[in-house]
Amino acid sequence: MQILDRFWGIFSHDIGIDLGTANTLVYVRDKGIVINEPSVVAINQKSKQILAIGNDARKMVGRTPSHIVAIRPLVDGVISDFEVTEQMLKYFIDKVHREKFSLFPRPRIVIGIPYGVTEVERRAVEEAALNAGARQVFLIEEPVAAAIGARLPIQEASGNMIVDIGGGTTEVAVISLGGIVASRSLRIAGDEMNQDIIAFARDKMNLLLGERTAEEIKFTIGSAIFKENTEMPMRGRDLVTGLPKEIIVNAEQVNLALKKSVTQIVEAIRVTIEETPPELVADIMEKGIVLCGGGALLKGLDQLILETTKTRVHIANDPLTSVVRGTGLVLEDLETLKGVLLGNEKI
Repeated sequence: MQILDRFWGIFSHDIGIDLGTANTLVYVRDKGIVINEPSVVAINQKSKQILAIGNDARKMVGRTPSHIVAIRPLVDGVISDFEVTEQMLKYFIDKVHREKFSLFPRPRIVIGIPYGVTEVERRAVEEAALNAGARQVFLIEEPVAAAIGARLPIQEASGNMIVDIGGGTTEVAVISLGGIVASRSLRIAGDEMNQDIIAFARDKMNLLLGERTAEEIKFTIGSAIFKENTEMPMRGRDLVTGLPKEIIVNAEQVNLALKKSVTQIVEAIRVTIEETPPELVADIMEKGIVLCGGGALLKGLDQLILETTKTRVHIANDPLTSVVRGTGLVLEDLETLKGVLLGNEKI
């Protein structure tokens, strides 16, 4: 078996994958992050044929005939369409191995999954990766991977607090000795904030927005704490006339739209600290809370968390890639870090 494993190792790259609701990132051992593409697949519903995956599929969102749909096979960080996820993983695995002579790549894969998923959901990720061509699949909880990617000393006997705000889920975790001590997992994150802006435009302005437009507004003038009243145009369809319409939206309105989701995320952080043993709370007060994931880039969020928890907040370097960098660091040193993997008895 070991000889066969070594044989496949010659023709395959070991890869780490952050299988996100919004984006999939792929880390190749000894190379770094080589793929960062949207978790979107375009399908022809008549023939059930997959037309495009990743960046090519995202370009089609909202711009296709009725029989071509661009779907996200992951919802809230969990597989909702098994076969499409399998095809998407196969596409990314093949893309990584294009420049290496390999007819049948059989890589070892480390995949980040949300904390607290069910056994069935875990098995779905494993099966999809194995069917896509992996020879071995290791799973790691996303908060742990994010903490490793942010270079936190999680294997020491001290408290480290990480908040990973992705597209579909927000993971809050206190980690010590390589394990999660206290945590919260919310199905509220970047996508939910986009929906808040869409709902605000629909209910207050009779304007139907697309998801990409809402996301652009969130990143440009969205904030967790209202400071300066910047403005930008918001273009969509007038729900009364059905015609295109442009309305100027300001930062105060967007702040109001995002308030509900932001408040729930901050409350989850506060409750997690409440449930943390006092010794570890002392460590967190000394080191601070680390934010990662796309949601960490929301303006003023670090300040709002500081005001609520009275604890310093740091944004990780390149917060969007913390989870995938964590899976990569595990790959680079599998023997030392195998204790952080789920089902590590297979190693």
